[in-house]
Amino acid sequence: MPLWPAPGAEPRPLAVFDLDGTLADVRHRLHHLESRPRDWDAFFAAAGQDPPLAEGVALLTAAAQRCEVAYVTGRPEHCRRDTLDWLARRDLPGGLLLMRGPGDRRPARVSKPELLRGLARDYVIAVVADDDRQVCDAYETEGFRVLWATWMARQPLLEQVQESEGRT
Repeated sequence: MPLWPAPGAEPRPLAVFDLDGTLADVRHRLHHLESRPRDWDAFFAAAGQDPPLAEGVALLTAAAQRCEVAYVTGRPEHCRRDTLDWLARRDLPGGLLLMRGPGDRRPARVSKPELLRGLARDYVIAVVADDDRQVCDAYETEGFRVLWATWMARQPLLEQVQESEGRT
């Protein structure tokens, strides 16, 4: 579905989804982050093998019936091709994909709301789904309707690196 409506038509709102922990099960690659130095290259290289999270995919599919879809992720920009391939292989809806810029190591609770604010300048945001409680809190503070994705078991290591190292 096109992001831009036909002339005279009302634009559809956006449903915005996170990837890691919301749509993609990252648990198989967390071992790359357990030692120091962390092996970020291997962590992101393995993202293409992430199994989809059924609950997140079902929610995304339902949302796509009423909304356009966009993705806001803490993944770095250099993962764009692999991320788009992952979405396509799972027949997930196409849409805008906003990612961390090169060298952006801010906590996800800072970087992701900034990306969402950028979208909100041009689109009505119907809902945003994310697994990171701090990100969800930041979104809610800014007035967005949030769905906290709790269907993947909590991963303290992932939460810690999202906050302290700003990599995902």
